[in-house]
Amino acid sequence: MRVILFGATGMVGQAVLRECLLDDTITNVLSIGRTPIGSNHPKITEIIRNDMFDFNVSSAELCDYDACLFCLGVSSFGMGDGNYRRLTFDLTVGWAQLMAESNSMMTFIYVSGAGTGGRSTWAQVKSRIENALLALFPNAYMFRLAALRPLHGEVSKTRWTRIGYKLFEPLFPLVRRLAPGSVITTEELGRAMIRVAHSGADKRVLENRDLIALGGADSQKSLTDLSL
Repeated sequence: MRVILFGATGMVGQAVLRECLLDDTITNVLSIGRTPIGSNHPKITEIIRNDMFDFNVSSAELCDYDACLFCLGVSSFGMGDGNYRRLTFDLTVGWAQLMAESNSMMTFIYVSGAGTGGRSTWAQVKSRIENALLALFPNAYMFRLAALRPLHGEVSKTRWTRIGYKLFEPLFPLVRRLAPGSVITTEELGRAMIRVAHSGADKRVLENRDLIALGGADSQKSLTDLSL
C-alpha cells in the first residue's frame, strides 16, 4: 500500500510515520510538509512546501496512492478565529480537494479531535472539515483523537504542549486505568490508521475508544494475517 502523509514532523505525524515504516504492507510514504523529515529511509519520498497553501502538485504525483493520512493541524490556543479557520479549514479542504481530483477513491483519514461539533470555534471548524471530507471521499474516516500518550519520543512542535506533556506524562497510566477510552498510545494510533487505510471501518467517525480497539495488538495481527 502507498500512502500520503501530511504533518510527519508533528507529534501525531511522527507516530504514524514510525508505524508506517515498520509495517511491511506499506511500500511507500509520500510526506508533504513544511520541513524535511530528516530521514533517508527508502520508503520515504518528500514534497516540501514552505507555503502549505501552494497546492501546485500534479495529479500524476498523487493518483497512484491508496490513502492519505492527514495529521497536519494547529492549536487554536491564542489564535484569532479567522486565522484558525484559514490554517485549519482552508488548508485541509484545499489539499483534500486536490486529492479528490487526483483519486477520489483513495482512503482519506483526518485527525480531528474529541469534542468536535461542540460550541467552541475550534469544534465548529473541525465539524465543517469533517462534513466536507465526508462529502468529497466515499472512503473518508474521521479520527476524533483525545489524549495521546507518546511511547517513542514523539514531541510536539508547540512549546506549551511539550511542557504540558512533560508535567502530565506520569499520570497517563493512571488515567488509562481509570478511564480506558480516554488515552491512546502513539503505537495504537499509528496502527489504527494503517488498519483503517487497509480495510476501512464500520463507521466513518471514530472516537478515541474505537481507535484504541482498532490499534490493539490483536487487531494488528489480524491485519498482518490478511496481507499474507
